[in-house]
Amino acid sequence: MPQDSPLEAAPAPARVGLFVTCLVDTMRPSVGFAAVKLLEDAGCRVEAPRAQTCCGQPAYNSGDRADTQALARQTVKAFEDFDYVVAPSGSCAAMIREHYPALLADDPAWSARAEQVAARTYELVSFLTDVRGVNAVEARFAGTVTYHDSCSGLRELGIQAQPRQLLATVQGLKLSEMQDSDVCCGFGGTFCVKYPEISNTMVGDKIDCIAKSGARTLLAGDLGCLMNMAGKLKRTGASVETRHVAEVLAGMTDSPAIGEAAKD
Repeated sequence: MPQDSPLEAAPAPARVGLFVTCLVDTMRPSVGFAAVKLLEDAGCRVEAPRAQTCCGQPAYNSGDRADTQALARQTVKAFEDFDYVVAPSGSCAAMIREHYPALLADDPAWSARAEQVAARTYELVSFLTDVRGVNAVEARFAGTVTYHDSCSGLRELGIQAQPRQLLATVQGLKLSEMQDSDVCCGFGGTFCVKYPEISNTMVGDKIDCIAKSGARTLLAGDLGCLMNMAGKLKRTGASVETRHVAEVLAGMTDSPAIGEAAKD
């Protein structure tokens, strides 16, 4: 009797350490919960180590190498036992993946450990598509969205096609690309504090591009960028809501949009 054709083997379960990020933890926990759902749907076992703090990027951008190295060591120690480290942020993932090895290269006790953690660190959507092989999600979102490519994710990690691939499978969603989607929104971590006038001009240009797209919802993969753009949208009176892409991909959009207060 002929045997049935073997089914394609699913990826083995992976133990993932979720790097929540400072902004998600303090400003938008729903993004963390959406990340957990997406990772679990992809067959991962997810934990968020309590010992995690900041990735060190603000200190790094400000030239404070000593404090950045201390934060890097703490992060490496908290996450080195996981199969993967995943962050719902291109900037935090890039900090760990691209900069930790150089930061700790001269420290014999930490150099190899930093290299190993860096090699296993990914941004959320990139991890889902490029590592776990996720090519579709089961989610609904009625409306037209536009997508902003955050600088670190795009330029340091090559994240551009991955979110669009998954968004194309969300039922009811239409993607309207904005002009200059890959141009900086002006946040840049401490850049917006050091150069507020330049930052304000840059985010103003971004808001114009969002408006011309005709979309009613703005998506991105970095909360810092989203908060910066949401603030400008609100100040200009634009009727565009702002959400992290993970919330839409996970079908978890019941919470108010970024920058909006909860309704009674």
